[in-house]
Amino acid sequence: MGWEYSEKTKQLFMDAVHGKPGTHLGEIENPDGMGEHGSIVCGDAMRFTFRVKRHPSDPTQDIITEAKYLTFGCTSAIAASEALCEIIEQGSFTPITALDIQNNDIVQFLQGLPEQKIHCSVMGAEALESAVYNWAQKRGVDLKKLGVNIHDQETEEGRIVCKCFSITEPYLKRKIRELNLRTIPQITNAIKAGGGCTSCHHVPGGLQDMLDQVWGGQTEPAPAVVSLPILPAEIPQATEFSPYQFAKKVEKILDEYIRPSLKMDGGDVEIVDIKGTLVYCSLKGACAGCAGASQTLKMMVERILKEQVDERIRVIEV
Repeated sequence: MGWEYSEKTKQLFMDAVHGKPGTHLGEIENPDGMGEHGSIVCGDAMRFTFRVKRHPSDPTQDIITEAKYLTFGCTSAIAASEALCEIIEQGSFTPITALDIQNNDIVQFLQGLPEQKIHCSVMGAEALESAVYNWAQKRGVDLKKLGVNIHDQETEEGRIVCKCFSITEPYLKRKIRELNLRTIPQITNAIKAGGGCTSCHHVPGGLQDMLDQVWGGQTEPAPAVVSLPILPAEIPQATEFSPYQFAKKVEKILDEYIRPSLKMDGGDVEIVDIKGTLVYCSLKGACAGCAGASQTLKMMVERILKEQVDERIRVIEV
């Protein structure tokens, strides 16, 4: 079965991908604020940009008048991005007051999200923080003097706990507290940490140790999950393969790089046939019933195969 999305979530997604007037998929040229969160490796990534009406004397009174996003992800990721933009534009927020928008506000706007998709709403809130930090730098606003604590460097500094998704200890502990995460599955659902090879679950200094440190040991350990292989950070792109080598390369990328992200959301992808640079695929599991199945194939599977195997690849849904 596919994910049980609300009608609001499905409508926002369909309106966005079809470019309905009033939707926000895109990027503002020369934005007043720009922020990013996630990565292609993680399966979800978002760039958030906004424009403000500048106050003549007090930049803290700038009003956000336009917001847009470029999101690489599933139905819920795109719908959550659309929801964030609508909330901001409808509320006449300043960049600073926009920071009051939390992932729960996005979930409520969407009339709910499956638990395994909560990370999509977190991604939007994080990208918003990053964009506000960028705006503050451009406008000369000292956020610390205003009592605003944006953790702009936490995802880059500190010990890496989850190597698959480059999640650091400071960021992980903050999100555990902010989102009241009590188990490893809850961490994975919220920020994807531990959703790849799973080797960080119970090792010293791993996810369970982080939970114990934050909550004083009052947590519920999660059962171990079968490990999935980790892909090296970069795979050299070859220009020519024999048909056999080409097929094996495609299978390797699917097995080690694409399937882990899909399986974490209850889905999978299957190769039906390969003819030249045409790769015929079908989505399985939860992904098969998702309203964004075609977009997932094009935006995730095809893009990664193009980057890692051959830029001429086209993925055909069957």
